[in-house]
Amino acid sequence: MPGQLKEVRLRIQAVKSTQQITKAMKMVAASKLRKAQDRIIKMRPYANKLYSILGNIAAGGTGDINVEFTKERPVEKVLIITLTSDRGLCGGFNANVAKQVKALLADKYATHRAAGNVTILTIGKKGYESLKKEAGIQFNTDYIDLFNNLTFEKVSEVAELVMDFYANKTYDVIEVAYNQFKNQITQVPVAEQFLPIQKLEQPAGAKASVVNDFIYQPSQKEIIEELVPKILKTQFYRYLLDSNASEHGARMTSMDKATDNAEELLKELGIQYNRARQAAITTELTEIVGGAAALQG
Repeated sequence: MPGQLKEVRLRIQAVKSTQQITKAMKMVAASKLRKAQDRIIKMRPYANKLYSILGNIAAGGTGDINVEFTKERPVEKVLIITLTSDRGLCGGFNANVAKQVKALLADKYATHRAAGNVTILTIGKKGYESLKKEAGIQFNTDYIDLFNNLTFEKVSEVAELVMDFYANKTYDVIEVAYNQFKNQITQVPVAEQFLPIQKLEQPAGAKASVVNDFIYQPSQKEIIEELVPKILKTQFYRYLLDSNASEHGARMTSMDKATDNAEELLKELGIQYNRARQAAITTELTEIVGGAAALQG
């Protein structure tokens, strides 16, 4: 019985230590989340509006205007960019991205995978660890540590490289799998086509001249050649800001739940400890009474 009491005491101490760690990690994640959330909330309306303009331009490009990134061609080689974290302890954050990628590989690019024409560019170590055993996939880990230096300048370099991949026909379609930040407890895993640019769908019955009525100054060609790469870089930066905020939100939520679970476990262990102690006291009393009775006899 004393051995059982000691074992329960050691478990209580271990759970208390774990609870202190999860509380600290929750506070750190909450502090980082405030900054990351502020960045994506300010960035998203601007990025979304620019991208809608880009889709409108893609839908209404006419004449001699040649937007390379809007050209759709037969898909032979595929690039999938995964945005995950470098560390764990963030619930299903990384697993959800891996599921999105596996769904793409199974449903949309099964034949390309079988032919060995799918490459995954991993940003974040956990994405590579989750998918590295997938058969028939090539991996590019040159920018796996990009989240360690999350600035627009650094992200622009990667976005420019990805755009060159498409323009040079290294890949025929480029997808991005990431977690879209909604709020502190909700992150939505999505897979979006980055290139070629998807055309803006017009409302039923709407005329193209109404939807795409732009006046260009100085000229349509100059503006598009300057504007399109900048919009794509901004959109790619939004993907990473979304993923970064989602990571901190997922980790904060996960650590909060772990802290609550530790509290529940401490209550259960407290009950077990009290029961074991009561049983030990009862046993000792029984032995004392039995010994006293034996002496009297």
